[in-house]
Amino acid sequence: MEKQFYNFVKEVYDKQLGVEGIAIADGEKILMEHHFTPDQARNIYSHTKSYMSTAVGLAIADGKLSLDDRLAEFFPEAVPENAQLELFEIRLRHLLMMSSGFHEPYLMGANRRAGVGAPDYVKYMLSRPVKVQPGSEFVYSTADSILAGRMVEKAVGKRLSEYLYERFFEPLGQGFPIWENCPQGHPIGGGGMFMTLSNMLKIGQVYLMDGKWKGQQLVDPAWIKEATAKQIETPNPGNDIWVCGYGYQFWRNPYEDSYRADGAYGQLTMVLPKKGLIVAIQCPESGDLNKVKPVMHELILSL
Repeated sequence: MEKQFYNFVKEVYDKQLGVEGIAIADGEKILMEHHFTPDQARNIYSHTKSYMSTAVGLAIADGKLSLDDRLAEFFPEAVPENAQLELFEIRLRHLLMMSSGFHEPYLMGANRRAGVGAPDYVKYMLSRPVKVQPGSEFVYSTADSILAGRMVEKAVGKRLSEYLYERFFEPLGQGFPIWENCPQGHPIGGGGMFMTLSNMLKIGQVYLMDGKWKGQQLVDPAWIKEATAKQIETPNPGNDIWVCGYGYQFWRNPYEDSYRADGAYGQLTMVLPKKGLIVAIQCPESGDLNKVKPVMHELILSL
């Protein structure tokens, strides 16, 4: 793998590809790492969703939450009068699968910056029409992740950031995360977390090791297996080989048993269980991920 790694590094320089850093790790340590720009915490965008999913798994293991819990029952005060019956059918598992039934990409980054849904994202979303049967169709929407994160908060009685810090980040030695909050002060379950490359890839190490970190069981192995399995088909009109199904806030990969946490512009933690490796990469907003992906595929991931 060392040869392939340095071939990739050379290719990035030769073709001036938009990459900030890449690292390869096993379940315990970073094996190879290279930074093309200064190593600092950056916005990892929707990679954040996989941390929110981890919080769901922790709350389920604590007996405080269930995949069949209904969104509307958690927030009765936000349910509008004469609400659609379909609204009451949205369950936590549907939110995690991006199949809430709202069927629109709500509360994405540009929407939030424009003030859409402010100040109360839950009330805003529960007033949206449910266009298709919950659980039936995949539509990628950060709103689904935000709602799932708010269900975690309601279940555990803490902010999502506090809960994850105590149960996940602090044991990993990461400190308290910089994290975008909504206008009411709730961490955005679908984005806005800032991390360095070496901290970002730790979630992959924990998941590769069936939930363990330095001998300590942090996450239930049963949750890892379920969250990273293919739970729903994903439309792929462009025949992108990396669009091959979705779990609970994790994307499936085209490599055997492989999956990834995936943030906009190329904030990726790829778990390759058959190889016992994690490949993580961070890329700039000004880059072109479509030029980076085939090089990663050819030089590292498919070998």
